[in-house]
Amino acid sequence: MTEYRIVWIDPQPPETVEFAQGLLPESGFRIVAPATSAEEELRPLLADADALLTQYRPIDSSTLAQAPNLRFIQKYGRRDDGLDLTVAREAGTRVAVMPLRGCIAVAEHAMTLMMALSKQLIEAHQDTATGAYRELGLTPVRTSQQQIAFQWMKLPHLLELYGTTLGIIGYGEIGTEVSVRARAFGMRVLYNKRTALQPEIEARFGVAWADRETILRESDVVLLSAPHTAETERIIGAQELSLMKPSAYLVNIARGGLVDEAALYDALSRRRIAGAGLDVFVEEPVPYNNPLLTLDNVILTPHIGGGTGGGRLKQMTDVLENIVRAARGETPLHLLA
Repeated sequence: MTEYRIVWIDPQPPETVEFAQGLLPESGFRIVAPATSAEEELRPLLADADALLTQYRPIDSSTLAQAPNLRFIQKYGRRDDGLDLTVAREAGTRVAVMPLRGCIAVAEHAMTLMMALSKQLIEAHQDTATGAYRELGLTPVRTSQQQIAFQWMKLPHLLELYGTTLGIIGYGEIGTEVSVRARAFGMRVLYNKRTALQPEIEARFGVAWADRETILRESDVVLLSAPHTAETERIIGAQELSLMKPSAYLVNIARGGLVDEAALYDALSRRRIAGAGLDVFVEEPVPYNNPLLTLDNVILTPHIGGGTGGGRLKQMTDVLENIVRAARGETPLHLLA
């Protein structure tokens, strides 16, 4: 086959393009990318493009008109915001998305923290392992299908996630992956980002935009998945925590600086909120004398949300293999159009 040209339309440094090229078959494929976001730099690349790869840059009718040979569009990520699917269909161009493994790993950990909090998992384990039933004057009995000692420690704050509300502050790829899993658990999902998604995308993921105050007031679990910037520094402080339900949980799998840790300690120690799950901290490793470590209504993990690592390699491999699939006439994964 003639050389199949992949244009990565997001600006990329040469070393990133070289990295991606090394993941493609040795012959028959070439990937190129503009070094800047200037339209005049992208335009000549589009003229010979067989496939477009994008993570952030939108693809509309104007872009498609400049790519007469285009056969396939691959989104680096699960969501298709920024892609004009109608125009692509009319042009006979197939479109696919690709869930990102690194984001999936973080989303799985977010769900783990939510589940652990809602089932009082740490307390349940410790009570079971230490035989705390003795303090209640209980005696072990032989169980059968009918005879059991249901919930013998009488844990007071067990919660079913089904039917509860998850509020996601920062709805990028990680927030999206969490929402997919939360919806599978039967949760209502609110999200907050600067610009609301298109209604058809909200409908596809079963989510609704809300302002931060609404999310804080209505959510049973508030999840932080926003980037750490000057604007998001300590976006959760005493005032924000005071808006949350006393029965609500805060989960942070983003960056520690999004939370005022002193205010969070105060809210947790006074049971102003029910609990928190934290994978990230203002200082890492978290100092051994951080007062959050003394609480019994917080679950702490050592920034393990990213899983085993290697996310960049796995993600890029998934994306490029899907493009190769399309080039060879096979059905791409996660096809939208």
